[in-house]
Amino acid sequence: MFPTLTISSIFYLSFIVLAVWGISQAWLSQSRTETIHPFKSFVHLLAFYLSYLLIPLLFFSIYAGWIGQFSLHESIFIFLLSALLIYARFIEPHTVHVQHIQYKLGQDKAFTKPIKVALLADLHIGLFSGHERQLKTIVKKVNLEQPDFVVVAGDWTYEPENKLAEELSILKDIQAPVYSVNGNHDEQYPGPPIQALLAHALEVNNVMDIEGKIVEFDDFRLIGVGDLWAGKADMRYMPDLPQDKPWLILSHNPDTVDMVPVLSTRPLMLSGHTHGGQVELPWLTSYVMKKVSILGHKRGLYKHANADVFVSVGTGMVGVPFRFRVPPTIDIIELS
Repeated sequence: MFPTLTISSIFYLSFIVLAVWGISQAWLSQSRTETIHPFKSFVHLLAFYLSYLLIPLLFFSIYAGWIGQFSLHESIFIFLLSALLIYARFIEPHTVHVQHIQYKLGQDKAFTKPIKVALLADLHIGLFSGHERQLKTIVKKVNLEQPDFVVVAGDWTYEPENKLAEELSILKDIQAPVYSVNGNHDEQYPGPPIQALLAHALEVNNVMDIEGKIVEFDDFRLIGVGDLWAGKADMRYMPDLPQDKPWLILSHNPDTVDMVPVLSTRPLMLSGHTHGGQVELPWLTSYVMKKVSILGHKRGLYKHANADVFVSVGTGMVGVPFRFRVPPTIDIIELS
């Protein structure tokens, strides 16, 4: 058996090596990031990369408890906390779920055939998420569902690197039309002015920006509405549009539903923005959510005076590089 000092030294050395690696990676990533707050981005990236220290800490807690360096209670506490954070950092964010719902959009007349829509939201490609591994998983799962079309309800970015078009190239493998609107992070609320960078990345990767545009389908119309926080969510003109078909509205912030005017048929809005809380903790998540959605949206289907809104928990992360009890989700909505 190795002497106690040698084994302890191996752990300490691993902490030092990982810390140096994490700091260097955070610095390099920040240098490639489109941001107006370099230090803030660096701190966020430090949290992302230094989280790898949790892995040796997990094993060290067992060893330190065994040799008596930690008390039994200290060892158990550090082990459980490390295991929880490792799950929230390295496991749940990569466990992409698929959720199915059915919704009757054609209240007066049934559709000629059901339409399957894949809803993505909040990919937040940038500091924490949306990189090659996750995007490949998302594209694979979307294609397995064979939707008629895909909609992306904004927040594509989270201070992305300057190679955004290259990162999004995986989306070319989606075997259905992809329609999109921007979210608040894409519109500099908060975030850097990356509208031109994002517009180019979407265009070269076959994603159609439909903000302020209408897409015609046999039994309904899809309309893209701009972001609420960016002041682009005016829908007062909608009653003047043709009303012979029901409307499917794509808009990032679910609170936008409060601005939908009275229409001939009840529309459905598809949104994201909330992440479902991203980290589900008692009391704390509910407090934070009050700042995210004034109308109390979190996840799932909500009914309002003039429209219904479905809120996706999305797939990405902001603020902290964790998801806990809110796994990234692709929503498959069957319209009839």
